[in-house]
Amino acid sequence: MNLFVSLKYLVALDDHRHFGRAALACSVTQPALSNAIRALEVSFDTSIVKRGRNFAGFTVEGERILASGRRILREYELLQQDLHSSRDAPRGHLVVGAVPTAMPIAARFVAMLQERHPGIVPTLRSMSSVEVETGLESLSLDMGLGYTERMDKSASMVRVIPQYTEHYFLLRKAKAAKRNGPRIGPPMRWSEVGKLPLCLLSAEMHNRTIIDRAFAEAGVDPQPAIETNSISTLALSVRAGKVCSIMPGALVDDVQGYDDIEALPLVEPKVEIRIAFMVHDTNRPSRTLEAALAFADDPAWKREVAGHAGALE
Repeated sequence: MNLFVSLKYLVALDDHRHFGRAALACSVTQPALSNAIRALEVSFDTSIVKRGRNFAGFTVEGERILASGRRILREYELLQQDLHSSRDAPRGHLVVGAVPTAMPIAARFVAMLQERHPGIVPTLRSMSSVEVETGLESLSLDMGLGYTERMDKSASMVRVIPQYTEHYFLLRKAKAAKRNGPRIGPPMRWSEVGKLPLCLLSAEMHNRTIIDRAFAEAGVDPQPAIETNSISTLALSVRAGKVCSIMPGALVDDVQGYDDIEALPLVEPKVEIRIAFMVHDTNRPSRTLEAALAFADDPAWKREVAGHAGALE
């Protein structure tokens, strides 16, 4: 088995944490992927994967091989891009991770970037804040879009490119439908919102930490009626049931097609959360990452962000 291919399968297993899904992502059968990893174990004369009925993680030696494998694959991708790209015409892959609340902005970013540079093939992943941070550290991500307040506490090796500021809204069913998207109602206090039945993101999401912090500052401790890790569930549950939800402006803008809901700015406290692109501060960015960073600072992109993330603020 080709060592390069085996390392690719190993990295896929780490990305998906499941043999079947990793095999599907690599367009091979599960036995083929398992055999390739066993071949790696034979080659390095050490166990790589913890054995069990399901994927249970990597051994200490496996983690070292995985880290080296990622560096090898990254160097290969960098070399490919150097050989087949130029600064004005980048070609190759770009992997972007974004926290769920920033996905509407991230989706616009990769679409506009790919339109400008057709040789770039972006992969956009919805990830938790922890997954974005881990992905940047392990170099499995080229860029992350997320909360700078988390990165300020940790990653000294991460470069931050500010994008916009999140402001928060209560989303509720409107008394009468309005054409062309949700109406914007009068401001509402967090203390008042705490008395409503709410659909909120689940506790492992950093967005929920922000919301709980605002409620605590307002002196209330609401118990959500529904919890979810799905962004789409927030708006859909408001439309289908009797709950309300809390969303940042970028998400409210993304549900403009729903004419039976309304958004109310939340105040007392006024919550403002900075969102930024983050990249690992390496000395050798890829051609595609160079193009992405240049576009993140482009006036056309800044107008797009202002129009969709800040239009409701």
